[in-house]
Amino acid sequence: MQKITTLDGSITFHNEQFDESYHSRSGAKEEAVKKFVEPCKIKEIAKTGKLKILDVCFGLSYNTVAAIDAALEENPDCKIEAVGLEIDTEILNAITEIDAPFTNFFMMREAVKNKKNNSYTYENKNIKIEILLGDATEIIKTINNEFDVVFLDPFSPKKCPKLWTAPFFAQIYKRMVPKGRLATYSCARVVRDNLKAVGFAVLDGPQLWRRGPSTIGVKL
Repeated sequence: MQKITTLDGSITFHNEQFDESYHSRSGAKEEAVKKFVEPCKIKEIAKTGKLKILDVCFGLSYNTVAAIDAALEENPDCKIEAVGLEIDTEILNAITEIDAPFTNFFMMREAVKNKKNNSYTYENKNIKIEILLGDATEIIKTINNEFDVVFLDPFSPKKCPKLWTAPFFAQIYKRMVPKGRLATYSCARVVRDNLKAVGFAVLDGPQLWRRGPSTIGVKL
């Protein structure tokens, strides 16, 4: 993988298999905050005292750790459960090799050092992180949690179409609380149509560096 320093100083990598970068080169940290954390209203949920996150294509963990930072900033006593789905051990291993500008990034480093079978875990008094290794379309069927928010961050629909289908979105929808919010960077017509087909209300997300907005799905 090629290591890249994005314009906000945070690190990402370029994946040769998919010929795409894991984050926008305009700012990896900014993308996590602006396209995922803020549209999912993490701080508002944190005020309730509990937050459950599903991170599809966990990657370098930026979306999850940015959410944890925001939630604990709002409510230091918030109980947080995060489940990440990832197939690529190489990108998970890279977490231990970089410095990332997040307060709680140390939790991600500890998680990827603690591997048992096909999962990685970290847990303290208030935080539980589990990263499940394998094909997300199959792993999702084994998960029983109900999530407040979902971060949908695969490679593009053109390069990784299996993670943008209506059947996969239906599996996600089943595992979200009513009014739960899904955030993704893509505004592709097929993505929005598939979200609507399984019951999501679809809204425009933030427009950041691109001509089109990102996408928010709300479980009705």
